[in-house]
Amino acid sequence: MDYQINEDILDKEVRLIGEDGEQLGIMSADEALEIAYEKDLDLVKIVPGSKPPVCKIMDYGKYRFELTKKEKEAKKNQHVVEVKEIRMSPGIGENDFNVKLRNAQKFLGEGDRVKVSVRFRGRQMAHTELGEALLKDFAEKCADIGTTDKNPKLEGRFMSMFLSPKSASSK
Repeated sequence: MDYQINEDILDKEVRLIGEDGEQLGIMSADEALEIAYEKDLDLVKIVPGSKPPVCKIMDYGKYRFELTKKEKEAKKNQHVVEVKEIRMSPGIGENDFNVKLRNAQKFLGEGDRVKVSVRFRGRQMAHTELGEALLKDFAEKCADIGTTDKNPKLEGRFMSMFLSPKSASSK
C-alpha cells in the first residue's frame, strides 16, 4: 500500500497523531509537516478517506522495513496444500497396493490432500463395485492420519475419492 508522505499531502486540514500515538488535534497540513520536521520524522497520511484525513508522525523508512519483514515472515510460515494423485487399477496386486498406500500416507503426513483414483478398462466397467471396495479399503487403512473428504464416485472410466490430513481437518 502506498502512503502519501510529507509534501505529497495536499489537504488543507489534517488530524494529527504523534509518534507515540497521542492525538495532537486538527491543524493545517503545513503545521503538521513543520512539527514532523522538527522531530526529524516523516508525516504519513494513514487514513485518507476520513474528514479530515488522519496523518501520523513516524519514521517512514523504518515502518516500511518492518512491514516487509513481517510479510516475509508470514510468507515463510505458510504451507501451500497440494493435491497429490494416486492411480490404481481394480486388479492391483497386494504389494503394489501397499506401495501406493505408503505414498498416500507420506503425502497426508506432509499435509497434502490426496486424490485416489481407480481406472477401469474395457470389461472392468461391468464390475465397478470392485473399484469401490478397493477405495474404501484404502481409506480405511489411511484412517489414522487422514479423513475421507469425498466418498468414491464414478466419473467416466475413473472412480475417485479425496483424502485430507487429519491435522488440517481438526483445526
